[in-house]
Amino acid sequence: MKAIVIYESLWGNTAAVARAIAEGIGPEARALSTSEATPDVVAGADLIVAGAPVQAFSLPSERGRASIRQDQDPPPDLSSPTLRTWLESLPAGRGRSAAFDTKFRLSPGSAAKAIDKELAKAGYVPVAPPRHFIVTGSQGPLREGEVEAARQWGQELSFAAV
Repeated sequence: MKAIVIYESLWGNTAAVARAIAEGIGPEARALSTSEATPDVVAGADLIVAGAPVQAFSLPSERGRASIRQDQDPPPDLSSPTLRTWLESLPAGRGRSAAFDTKFRLSPGSAAKAIDKELAKAGYVPVAPPRHFIVTGSQGPLREGEVEAARQWGQELSFAAV
């Protein structure tokens, strides 16, 4: 099974979740940033799992990213395209999909629901409801146990996608 986990990550939390999901799926699964997940790499994927942080109650946008303070320590990683932009150029497919996000525990909104909707629109059939992973501050870190929960979810996705 060709499985790819695509992510947008500002402070590394979503990237850590994506890597754990890929580990849970299996040794052939790859976690890739939006700049690494080119159409050629994604072509023919049996399972696409995509995730981003929640920003302004939804999926980050270029406008929302422009409002992020650059002088933070550590600074946000804005080098890759937003997942929103990546999804807009996703070619039609026939595989399976799942969506996740990283957010504060009590934060309203969901990037995962928007991701799930866009993946389905491109022809990818969801195999699980959107999933949230919790960060403890605006820059993280992830709440204790979230990386292991992501790895476990990856295992569940690998069985559901067959």
